Amino acid sequence: MDDGWQAMFSGLNFAKHLEGPVCFNHLIFAPLGYDTPLFKGLSQSIFCQGCSASDAEKGSRYQTPRLREFGEMFTSAFNLSSATHSPKEPRVAKVLFVRREDYLAHPRHTGKPESRLSNEEEVLDALKTWASQRASDELGVSVVNGLLAHMSMEEQLREVQEASSIVGAHGAGLSHVLFARPEKTAILELVSPYFIRPHFQAMSQWMGMEYHTIEMGSSEADCSQVTDRVDNILSGLLKKNAIS
Repeated sequence: MDDGWQAMFSGLNFAKHLEGPVCFNHLIFAPLGYDTPLFKGLSQSIFCQGCSASDAEKGSRYQTPRLREFGEMFTSAFNLSSATHSPKEPRVAKVLFVRREDYLAHPRHTGKPESRLSNEEEVLDALKTWASQRASDELGVSVVNGLLAHMSMEEQLREVQEASSIVGAHGAGLSHVLFARPEKTAILELVSPYFIRPHFQAMSQWMGMEYHTIEMGSSEADCSQVTDRVDNILSGLLKKNAIS
């Protein structure tokens, strides 16, 4: 995130560079991970739908533009705008498959990484094979190997903004939905029975985006189920002209 902080703020200092005791006039501590209100407070549905700022002015009190505004503020710091295609060019749907590399950062891991999607490579290969067969004069399809941790923040944002569908197992990488194009992007979350969390369903709702889920019986996904669902999602986006 270093390049993200640099883009967002005019001045930046890291705590690791501070020498000796420091007194702050104002300091905000943000709770981490599963200690956030988003996780603690979502025991029931919250009837609030995302919308644009202009729609919120004439909409109901059950609409909010706040998450969209945050995403727009972040992407504008990198001088990025929504991707567009010339009407004369073939329409192309980009599927961003968000990868999750196993790591031991959280104390709940007792020396052993826990996989959210044990057959991740197999799912990626299945998506690529499906894309090569799905491409037609009406719609071309490409699949992006979303190893986001190995990209600069600008590259991550660009891939997200160009995506028609973002697919991935539950994990921090799916928080990139905040930077997607709400009317033109759909989310497909692969949910392991060991990691059932409401975060990205709520984020999608508060962005006003399509949210889909596949509830897996284990940490292994059914590849044909994933490709079939992505195919249906893209067909729906194409029908409502969300893919341009």
